[in-house]
Amino acid sequence: MSVPLVSVIIPARDESGNLPGLLDEIAAALAAIDHEVLVVDDASRDGSWAMLEARAAADDRLRPLRHAESAGQSTSVWQAAHQARGEWLATLDGDGQNDPADLPRLIERARQGDVTLVAGHRTTRRDDWLKRLSSKVANRVRSALLKDDTPDTGCGLKVIHRRAFLRLPYFNHMHRFLPALILSQGGRCVSLPVNHRPRGAGRSHYGLNNRLWAGLLDILGVMWLSHRSRLPAELTPLEREHHDTSSTQRDTP
Repeated sequence: MSVPLVSVIIPARDESGNLPGLLDEIAAALAAIDHEVLVVDDASRDGSWAMLEARAAADDRLRPLRHAESAGQSTSVWQAAHQARGEWLATLDGDGQNDPADLPRLIERARQGDVTLVAGHRTTRRDDWLKRLSSKVANRVRSALLKDDTPDTGCGLKVIHRRAFLRLPYFNHMHRFLPALILSQGGRCVSLPVNHRPRGAGRSHYGLNNRLWAGLLDILGVMWLSHRSRLPAELTPLEREHHDTSSTQRDTP
């Protein structure tokens, strides 16, 4: 089996109404790019797993994974990244609000070789006022404290080098702090404007409490990690001379 360029990772919980259309859009958007799709069903109770099983039987690019009990978005992404085979990871939410048509542009920017992570920036939000408010407050607090130079860390649409992701420290909610974590490891991040769409079906699991207040301790932890990091640190290996022994061997009489 060939190694794909991109592994698309979708954490999803109770998104059976959104996933079929989203998977179709991903297939169309990445038709010219070698890819695989890993959907992590985070203990859905709405028939998502049965739908994924049926689709995977007809599409070998689709690799469903399942949690028997909900483990959360960060754990889903982290585990899928370890199962992924692609050089690059592309993440997007399972609710259909991220537009797969943006993926080729983010992937193309990532492959220019000067960045570790390309983050989407939802310049026009298609959410209700409470979700927009909670996201705006959370982004401003994170930006002020972490100085991650990323206007929209909450956007699920990101492209990140897989090896760089696997070097990051794991903790719950880490997906909200990927730019700051990458910067602390000596990487570089850029943001590109992306489309944002209304939720098609189901309901959001997030609000002000779990976007800001529950994340304050995580922010302090990321600040500590960034402060204690000493990366990048230039490391020079010893250069050894290699002799061509074939020319020094004596001819046998």
